[in-house]
Amino acid sequence: MAGAVFDQGLSLEAFSKASDLKKRLLFTILALFVYRIGTYIPLPGLDPVAISELANRHISSGGILGMFNMFSGGALSRMTVFALNLMPYISSSIIIQLFTMVSPTLEALKKEGETGRRKLNQYTKYLTIAICGFQAYGISIFLMSSQGSPVVIGKIFPLIAVPSLICGTMFLVWLGEQITSRGVGNGSSLLIFAGIVANMPASVANIFRMGKAGALSAFSVVVIFAVAIAVIVFVVFMERAQRRVTISYPQRQAMISQGRGAESNHLPLKINSAGVIPPIFAYSLLSMPLMLANLVSNTENELFRSFIAFFSRGGWLFSLILIGLIIFFSFFYTAIVFNPTETADNLKKAGGFIPGVRPGQATADYFDYVLTRLTVVGAIYMSFVCILPDIMNAKFGVHFIFGGTGVLIIVGVTMDTISQIYTHILSHQYRGVLKKMDKRRK
Repeated sequence: MAGAVFDQGLSLEAFSKASDLKKRLLFTILALFVYRIGTYIPLPGLDPVAISELANRHISSGGILGMFNMFSGGALSRMTVFALNLMPYISSSIIIQLFTMVSPTLEALKKEGETGRRKLNQYTKYLTIAICGFQAYGISIFLMSSQGSPVVIGKIFPLIAVPSLICGTMFLVWLGEQITSRGVGNGSSLLIFAGIVANMPASVANIFRMGKAGALSAFSVVVIFAVAIAVIVFVVFMERAQRRVTISYPQRQAMISQGRGAESNHLPLKINSAGVIPPIFAYSLLSMPLMLANLVSNTENELFRSFIAFFSRGGWLFSLILIGLIIFFSFFYTAIVFNPTETADNLKKAGGFIPGVRPGQATADYFDYVLTRLTVVGAIYMSFVCILPDIMNAKFGVHFIFGGTGVLIIVGVTMDTISQIYTHILSHQYRGVLKKMDKRRK
């Protein structure tokens, strides 16, 4: 009977009965609505017209700033209180994880369970405030020194802008935590997802507008959307792809020999174990020199303009550096999330083994062998998706939003959220079955 109940899956009838899930979805939608409102609250002391002109010069053309503007849902181009979005928090999270590998103190905290996780989360937030303060100050100095400066309140602008941007980012960190605990899905990922999706209608309309105006041929418009669909299908396929390592247990082998049937056991290893972390961290590193340059120079300097041109993306040197960083962080972060030696030890303690491979160090070496080859494929796949917008821009002269880190995040968050919704429905059905069984016993 339980199997029949669980076969309902994601049906509308099953969803309508999951009252807790509906409350979580409603909370998530309201939280995202609050986030979207915040992306339109401007920083005090700025001229909106001048901000729009400045954004057209430095952000709308793409580049790293254009990518960060996409993540923020346009908040950066409007210079709102959410202009920095969650990027400082993501950067600090990655830095703390990297330091956990080399710092015995942080590594010990990681092994303390929930208490250690809370301390690491607290350190992450402190580092977020520091990074956010640095980036906010760089933005305020850039706005004050840029040609046609939008600042209308003079030199006190950093005293207002820096705290406002810090508070905006920390509010989003808190809002993301609330979504994670009281809503559906990962809160931080959903906020970035909402920002990317919010820009898509305007991007699609812009392509049709260019086609109507004659800037793009009808064939080019068809090719652009065909490539977009192909990229989404390709990313979904690669994100779901996995190498299943067969695991055997002597106890279960005994059950099979007694005629009780066989049960397939495997350890799934994803092709892209690192997720979207490598491209995000690569872009973050490439953006740091640009922000430092804003602190020490201005747009009138010829060397500075050359520096800006290099970080505008599209050049072969920039693409090579980006690919190199993505490959490096793919291997580095995969080593963080999957420890072959620890996995082999846990498998040995559980009495499991890989057929044809000796338990212990030989199993760890086998995991490392398989994972290395999977990571090579995953790094090449991510590199291709991330440079695809540059290729499309060079070919058609249009900002291609259906590629790069954006589509990786959209696909990943969508799959994760649907999986959590499915889990909530199954949990609700399971509780219903238990209640019916208890009533029958009574």
